[in-house]
Amino acid sequence: MGKYVIKRLLAGALTVYFIATVTFLAMHFVPGDPISGVKALRPEIRANLERKYGLDKPVYVQYKVFLANILKGDFGISFTQQNRSVNDIIEAHFPVSATLGILAIVFAALGGILLGSVAAIFRGKFTDQMVMFYVILGISVPSFVFAALGQYLLTELNKYFGRTILPVGGWGTLQHMLLPALVLGLGTMAFLTRLMRSSLLEIVHQDYIRTAKAKGLSPVRIFIVHELRNGILPVITILGPAIATITTGGFVVETVFAIPGLGRYFVQAVQQLDYTVIMGLTIFYGAFLVFMVVVVDILYGFIDPRISLSKRRA
Repeated sequence: MGKYVIKRLLAGALTVYFIATVTFLAMHFVPGDPISGVKALRPEIRANLERKYGLDKPVYVQYKVFLANILKGDFGISFTQQNRSVNDIIEAHFPVSATLGILAIVFAALGGILLGSVAAIFRGKFTDQMVMFYVILGISVPSFVFAALGQYLLTELNKYFGRTILPVGGWGTLQHMLLPALVLGLGTMAFLTRLMRSSLLEIVHQDYIRTAKAKGLSPVRIFIVHELRNGILPVITILGPAIATITTGGFVVETVFAIPGLGRYFVQAVQQLDYTVIMGLTIFYGAFLVFMVVVVDILYGFIDPRISLSKRRA
């Protein structure tokens, strides 16, 4: 098991290095530069700025400095936000995105497991058809559509009751988080629902389920102890990347609901060609995603020892 964990950690570190390298090269192939948008910039001032930020050095030298700073956990200074480092931006605004993402993944996981189980139990019936109709909508409709629709319905609901049931934007209280978290988690909930349903329908025909029925166990105990316990394993595998994706991928939802999360700064950095912020946030997002995948792989190895044994034999 120890070798399996070490291999997963090394693979994760190599993936993060690849993400950092590709991000660095991509930024240097993009037309323009971080200081090209400054108006009436004299050549000597431009040269001083390039010298200050190291843009006058050869690309391979910038790459070495970039990797050295990344290893120290230093993502650099923003070109467009005065006297503010990328680390400060992450430290100040990632907790907002993380809070929203955690609440969204709770909605998605609980809803996905519940709806997937209901659809599997009532396979082929009206309930199953309604759940699968939701799954199709949740996967195919973009999140900004749900966000706009949710805001509209909430506005009308507030007007009907003559008071604010839930705020339609902003940040600060649990009431502000509920609708954005639900909207952000709908797509993942739909995917987990379909995955849970497929997993349970496959398990129903396994030999150990037939054996449990032959022993006279109650349907509730068979479902909870045997079907649900084994059917949830694929959901756990997806849950790690889903947590990272939801936590770091709520750009549109944060914009629509005016949430001061990290996504807003990433969008601004792209618009303003702020190299250090783009590279820093991309690497941070990538590293977080890789970390969650590795954690889930390791936990999955403990949950199902056959994973590590098969890796060892291979």
